Amino acid sequence: MKALIQRVTHSQVAVDGKIIGKIDRGLLVFIGIEKNDEKAQIDKMIKRLLAYRVFYDENNKMNLSVADVNGGVLLISQFTLAADTNSGTRPGFSTAKAPTEAKALYDYFLMQISKQHTKIQSGEFGADMQVTLTNDGPVTFLLSC
Repeated sequence: MKALIQRVTHSQVAVDGKIIGKIDRGLLVFIGIEKNDEKAQIDKMIKRLLAYRVFYDENNKMNLSVADVNGGVLLISQFTLAADTNSGTRPGFSTAKAPTEAKALYDYFLMQISKQHTKIQSGEFGADMQVTLTNDGPVTFLLSC
């Protein structure tokens, strides 16, 4: 599982021109679910994501997590993160989880993170989404579990 996280001051996602999720200060999280991922990887990623220290403390050090600052989390499924890009000029997707199984894990991710953090918004699995953001920093990290 891969999660591309970006510290944002604002982010939103739209489908067919309608905004379906938006946050202010927080994390925009793109998740790529890989072939061998199961619920254990989801649980580990949620724990890591909510504790990952990317926000500044009073000493201007990245010492605070999204939970510490009560920030929002905008969760977007992005299967292209699971692509095999090791050779050639076209990505391969044999490393990504099949769509039906990936959706079940995405739904599980959303349900579990919502139990642990109140400010959760999300995109729509499998939809053509338009995501806008104001990256704060810029601060972007790729997490793997």
